Amino acid sequence: MNGSRIAAVGHYQPAKVLTNEDLAELVDTSDEWITSRVGIRTRHIAGPDEPVDELAAHAAAKALAAAGLVPEDIDLVLVATSTAVDKSPNMAARVAARLGIPSPAAMDINVVCAGFTHALATADHAVRAGGATRVLVIGADKMSDVADWTDRTTCVLVGDGAGAAVVEAAEESAIGPVLWGSVPEMGNAVRIEGTPSRFSQEGQSVYRWATTKLPAIARKACERAGLTPEDLAAVVLHQANLRIIEPLAGKIGAVNAVVARDVVESGNTSAASIPIALSKLVERGEISTGDRVLLFGFGGNLSYAGQVIHCP
Repeated sequence: MNGSRIAAVGHYQPAKVLTNEDLAELVDTSDEWITSRVGIRTRHIAGPDEPVDELAAHAAAKALAAAGLVPEDIDLVLVATSTAVDKSPNMAARVAARLGIPSPAAMDINVVCAGFTHALATADHAVRAGGATRVLVIGADKMSDVADWTDRTTCVLVGDGAGAAVVEAAEESAIGPVLWGSVPEMGNAVRIEGTPSRFSQEGQSVYRWATTKLPAIARKACERAGLTPEDLAAVVLHQANLRIIEPLAGKIGAVNAVVARDVVESGNTSAASIPIALSKLVERGEISTGDRVLLFGFGGNLSYAGQVIHCP
């Protein structure tokens, strides 16, 4: 086996839906104000009895079932999250315990909104190096736990959920080379810090960087996969803001691609946003097996990571 592939995906979102009208009863905002600035209409919010690892386990169980696998088939669990409450046991170990995975390596990866694409690259590297045979890669965040519900500029953005993928060895690579990096001088542009932890950001700085610098970086990710943007069947960017996603997809040049817009119904779910959006595209049949899909995460640190995958 010379490569790796995504065998299946799955996602999970809490049952409670918070609308823009609901938010207008909490802070000084309105549906028009929110949709005109970020394009979000609803978001899913987890209850106090729904921790991050529970969200992650639900999504992972769906991905395992879709791949026709059982917990014993997994030997590495990677959870991308920035909203874990405790330092230990980590989310990966807790997910493994919930699912009954017997003896996996279990690691959390905290790269905030770019966490899933970093974790996917790590899984690809581990499989191709012979360090793992099948990997559960999960993006899960409970952003409602770190939201300042008195700040209308940030609380209107956030949602909760998890998305997962099963990565396994393949004869040919179906996960393209990752293009990743960071902008250290902008490391404070997105923050989850303090006691208790709270999410804050310099929204305009992130918007300007994403819409001016990121298109060229995303095109390089396509080049590394031996493709042009015109070859893409879909583009799944971090679901931060519809006003970032739409112009960014156009500037990349993916003229034939379906563009994921899950942010409208899910809000910004941080590390969960890309796998949730990807899973929904697969579930709805908007992309087919073998289609080339660009995944690109960006956000906290300011870190970014992207790769072209073949749709499972």
